[in-house]
Amino acid sequence: MSRHFHVHVGFGALVLAAGVVLAPADAWSQPTTPDGWEAPRTAWGDPDIGGVWNSSTVTPLQRPENLADKAFLTAEEAAAIEQRVVDANARANAPSEVRTEPLPVGGSVGGYNAFWLDRGTTVVPTRRTSLVIDPPNGRLPALTPEHAAFVASPERQRVKDIREGLVPADSHEQFDYGDRCIWYRGVPSLPTAYNNNYHLVQTPDVIAIVQEHIHDVRFIHLDGRPAIDDDIAQFGGHSRGRWEGDTLVVETTNFGHRAYLFSSGPGVQGGTNWDLSPALRVVERFTRVGPETLDYQFTVDDPNVWTSPWTGSSPWARSTEPMFEYACHEGNYGLTNILAGSRAEEARAAGR
Repeated sequence: MSRHFHVHVGFGALVLAAGVVLAPADAWSQPTTPDGWEAPRTAWGDPDIGGVWNSSTVTPLQRPENLADKAFLTAEEAAAIEQRVVDANARANAPSEVRTEPLPVGGSVGGYNAFWLDRGTTVVPTRRTSLVIDPPNGRLPALTPEHAAFVASPERQRVKDIREGLVPADSHEQFDYGDRCIWYRGVPSLPTAYNNNYHLVQTPDVIAIVQEHIHDVRFIHLDGRPAIDDDIAQFGGHSRGRWEGDTLVVETTNFGHRAYLFSSGPGVQGGTNWDLSPALRVVERFTRVGPETLDYQFTVDDPNVWTSPWTGSSPWARSTEPMFEYACHEGNYGLTNILAGSRAEEARAAGR
């Protein structure tokens, strides 16, 4: 038995089917703060943003092109999308049909259900049609000509083909850090298909962000320390933070030359990597806007990759559940089997 499933929201098509109703451009610029509510404080007086938060959402990173200038969903459109996701999840988790015919040689064997996926079932509270809020069209800026040429190069295409299983892999080094359980999402933190929890731990001088996926930890220094030298590069960059009113502002620079940003959220087939450069600068803003919501906004500026900076918003929801340890290498024979399969394909092609 097998199942070929992909929980697809059909965001743009569903909205157009429901009818286009444009909401005012500034109606829900950020999640609404309840009347009379004030952000709780730590023992030393800073806004309390600690705890476990979840970034899962069915809102895509980029606005579907067919939605044009439609920046917000109506309540009815949002409800229809969320119901469609619930129905799609139910179909994906239904018992598989008995298969009596073999699958095509070289084709996908499918998956047994969607148990390991957790993209969420709701749109963002603002009902925006994309996480990208600037540029106003809700889409990423154009790539620079140089980076576009790199993306289209045979070398980069081969890496993509290897990751998608289209050509044999020569070595483990041809797989990215996520495949090798070393690193996954990058900065900023974009929603993906699962493990979208973050545990924020506060002290007066440091905030630690523990990422559920591959248990990465970021340390945000609040003690006013200067930036590190430009010639010092770290894979995840160097983060420094400060409080501006009730908002934690984090600036991250000094990225290494192999940094990347990953998303496998709605509308992204199989996941997409954006290769980034050491010129990358990310500014994140964390604001507690309600008892259950942490507003997360981020601006990404890499002049070697995109022709202009871009900004996104991905409100996080409070989780009352603990965040468990993430296991990646343990019992994971995927990379070994991929390389063994590549050698078998080569041997078969050589007639051995």
